[in-house]
Amino acid sequence: MRADGLWHPRLLHLIAALGHGDLLVVADPGLPVPPGVETVDLVWRRGDPLFGPVLGAVLAELVAEHATVAAEAADPGLLAAFAEHLEGLAVERVPHDALKELTARARVVVRTGESTPYANVVLRAGVPF
Repeated sequence: MRADGLWHPRLLHLIAALGHGDLLVVADPGLPVPPGVETVDLVWRRGDPLFGPVLGAVLAELVAEHATVAAEAADPGLLAAFAEHLEGLAVERVPHDALKELTARARVVVRTGESTPYANVVLRAGVPF
């Protein structure tokens, strides 16, 4: 048993299996996931779990070198979550349709219960050296 951090066995396995350049998406429940991309659905009702805490927990386990978010994201709370959790990362803002296209290359999509529009981020795995 882990003392802290993520306790979801499948999500931990998927994060550990990522290689340099692989993509992991933390998403709202409405983001379409292309066939063949594994999905870890954490959502159990609208609003639970929230995007920010899930993003923070994933980033605590993942070496990330880049993040992509939707240019349309404008909600102050969502922008604050981006600022808090993506600090120090190169962040690219792209049209939401381009972000959805990136999910086709993702190894995994982690769905939250967040109902704020555009609560999605594509993380590119880095290396710890």
